[in-house]
Amino acid sequence: MEKVYLCIDLKSFYASVECVERGLNPFTSNLVVADPSRGRGAICLAISPAMKNLGIKNRCRIFEIPDKLSYITAKPRMKLYMKYSADIYGIYLRYIAKEDIYVYSVDECFFDVTSYLKLYNKTPVEIAKMLIDAVYNETGICATSGIGTNLFLAKVALDISAKHSKDNIGMLDIEKFKKTIWHHKPITDIWNVGKGIANRLKKYGIDDLYGVAHIDEKILYKEFGVNAQFLIDHAKGIEPCTIADIHNYIPQSASVSTGQILFEDYSYDDALIVLKEMIEPLVLEIVEKNLVTNSVSLYVGYSKNIIKTTGGTVKLENFTSSLKKITDAFISYYIKTTQKGYPIRKLNIGLNNLIEEEFTAIDLFSDYAAEEKERDRLKVLIDIKEKFGKNAVLKGISLNKKATARVRNKMVGGHNGE
Repeated sequence: MEKVYLCIDLKSFYASVECVERGLNPFTSNLVVADPSRGRGAICLAISPAMKNLGIKNRCRIFEIPDKLSYITAKPRMKLYMKYSADIYGIYLRYIAKEDIYVYSVDECFFDVTSYLKLYNKTPVEIAKMLIDAVYNETGICATSGIGTNLFLAKVALDISAKHSKDNIGMLDIEKFKKTIWHHKPITDIWNVGKGIANRLKKYGIDDLYGVAHIDEKILYKEFGVNAQFLIDHAKGIEPCTIADIHNYIPQSASVSTGQILFEDYSYDDALIVLKEMIEPLVLEIVEKNLVTNSVSLYVGYSKNIIKTTGGTVKLENFTSSLKKITDAFISYYIKTTQKGYPIRKLNIGLNNLIEEEFTAIDLFSDYAAEEKERDRLKVLIDIKEKFGKNAVLKGISLNKKATARVRNKMVGGHNGE
C-alpha cells in the first residue's frame, strides 16, 4: 500500500501565540516577536502573517522594519510557546498514535496517516483538515499542511505547494512533483538545500531540481561525496526513510553540546569566563545520565571577518565525567587555539563519544575514589538545581560583570523563558 504522510506547520507560531494571548487576529494585526532590549539589531523570531503580507521577511532585524509601520513588539516567551506546542501535540494524539508522529520542531510535525484513511473513512486532505481544525478550535492557532507519498514530498508540499493553495494544503506525488517542483526556483526553497549547496551546484549550471536529476551522478558524488545520494534521491522525489525508521534509529555515537552568541564583542579573557560557565552545565548533564566522555570540542567565533572560527576536537586520556578534568581540557585547548586580540562573539562546546559509565575500561592511572567523590558532589548539585532552580547555586565567577550564566539560566532556547 502506498504511504501517505502529512506535514503540519503552525503558521507564524510564536507571533500567533502572542496574538492569541492578546485577543488579536494575526492576519490583521502587526506583531513582532523580538527582544527590544537587544537593540535595533535584534532578530525578529517571528512576525505575524499580516506583516508577511506587507513584504517583511520573517527573520528580519528590527531596524529592517519600515519606521512608518505601526506594530506591537512582543518579548519572546519560550515556556509559553512550548506549552502551546505540548498542548497541540496532545490534540494530535487524540487522533493519531504517537508511533505514527514525528515531532520535527516546536511548530512542525510529520504524520504517517496511511492506516488512518480507512479508520476515519477520509481522504488525506480531509484528515489534514480534521487535525488543523481541531488545533484552531482549541487553541486559536492556524496551521498549514503538506501531503505526500513520502516524508520529503510532504515537506516540499508544505513549504511550496501549500502556499499556492486556497485551503493552505498542498499535495504531491512523484508525478505531480516533477510537473510542479522540478523547475521551481530558487532551489533553496527545497528542504535541506541551503545556500552552500546551491552555490556548489551553480558551478555546473544547475539552479533547480530538474538539473540535479539530469546531471551525471558521478559529478555530484565528486562534489558532495556520499551526501550526493540524498540530493539525487530528492531530485527524483524519492525518500526511503519512514517515521518508523526515525523512531527506531540508534546513533552510533552520542554527544551533547551547547553554544552562545554573545550580546557584545568579548575580549579573550572575558570569553574565557563565559567558557568556564558553560562547561559545568554540560558536565552535569552527562553525570545525571551516568555517561562519560573521552573527547571535547571547542569552536570560537569572532566578530570580524579576519578570522571566522578557531578550535576543533581534542581527545582526553581516558573516559571521564570529572568536571575538573574536562574543564582543564577545555581551558588548555582554548589557550592553545584561540586568537588573542580579536573580538569574540560566539562560543560552542561539546562532549563527544559518550558511553555509559559502567562500560568503561579500568585505568590504573586514574584516581577513581577522588572521581567518585566529585561525582557525588555533582549529583547533589544537580538535585539542588532541579529543586530550587539553576541559579540556586552559582560559582563566584558568575558574579563577574561579563558572566552570562545568571541571565541565561532564566532563558529557554537562548530567549526569554517566561
